[in-house]
Amino acid sequence: MSLLSQFEEALYYQEGLQPLTLQSYLSDLQKLESYLAEQDTQLEQADTEILQEYIQKKLAEKISPRSIARFVSTFKHFYDFLIVSQIREDNPARKLIVPKFTATLPESLSEDDVEALLNGHDVATPLGLRDRAMMELLYSCGLRVTELISLTMSQINLQAGVVRLVGKGNKERLVPIGEVGIEWLEKYLDEARGELSKGNSTEWLFLSNRGDAMTRQAFWYVIKKTAQRIGISSTISPHTLRHAFATHLVNHGADLRVVQLLLGHSSLSTTQIYTHIAKERLKLIHQEHHPRG
Repeated sequence: MSLLSQFEEALYYQEGLQPLTLQSYLSDLQKLESYLAEQDTQLEQADTEILQEYIQKKLAEKISPRSIARFVSTFKHFYDFLIVSQIREDNPARKLIVPKFTATLPESLSEDDVEALLNGHDVATPLGLRDRAMMELLYSCGLRVTELISLTMSQINLQAGVVRLVGKGNKERLVPIGEVGIEWLEKYLDEARGELSKGNSTEWLFLSNRGDAMTRQAFWYVIKKTAQRIGISSTISPHTLRHAFATHLVNHGADLRVVQLLLGHSSLSTTQIYTHIAKERLKLIHQEHHPRG
C-alpha cells in the first residue's frame, strides 16, 4: 500500500474525515508529489526548503492565500503521520512561512431574499414540495449540503423537533428544526415522499424523481434555478443559505458559541467571522439612519 493510501486510511479511521475532505488532502499531496518528482525528491524525503519553494511557486501562480494555507495544513498532517509511522523524525512543514490573509466575508442573503427563495417553489407538485422542504430545513438548521442530502429518516425526530447530524470529524450534534421547518417536512412526508419513492423502501429522507437519494449537484441546480426564477442576480449555493442562517442569528442577537454549536464548527475562531458580518450591518444601519452617517 502506498504512503498516500496509508495516510488516507489513517485520516478516515482516526479522524473520521468526510470523503470530500479526504479527496482535498490527497489532491494537495499528489500535486506536491509531482512537483517533488521533477526535483528528483520523494515525498517522504522533502525538507522545509523545497516545500517553501513549492509554496512560492503556487503564490506566483496566483493561487489564493486561503488555498496556500490549506496546502500547508495538509502537509503538516502528512508529515506528522510519517513521524507517527516512524518513517521520519521531523516535520518539515512546521517551519514553513505562510502568507497572512484576511478572511473574506461570506456572501449571504437578506431575510427578504431568503423568504423569496423559500417561497419560489410550486408546492402543488411532489418535486416542488421536496425542494421547499429541503430549503426550509437547510435555512432552519444551517446544515452543510452534504449533511442535508445524506439525511435518513431515523435522523429526524419531528415530535422532539430536532435533527441528529454527524458532521466533520464524525462529531454528532442535535439541531432544533423550528416550527415552520417541521410543518414543511411533515407536508413533504405526507404528500410527496411516498410518490417519489415509487413504492420502494428507502431510508433516505429526500428523494430524487428516480426514487434514490438526492445528490449535491442536483440540489445545487435546484437552488440556482430557483434564484434565477425569482430574480436573485447574485450567485448563490447551498452554502449561501448556511451563511444566511448564521448571519441572521447573529444579527438577531444570538450568542456566538450557540451559533458555533449549531453550525458544528470545532473552533470558535471559525464562527467569529459572523461577528464581522454583524459589525458591517451595524455600520450600514448607522450610515442609512443616523443624521450624520
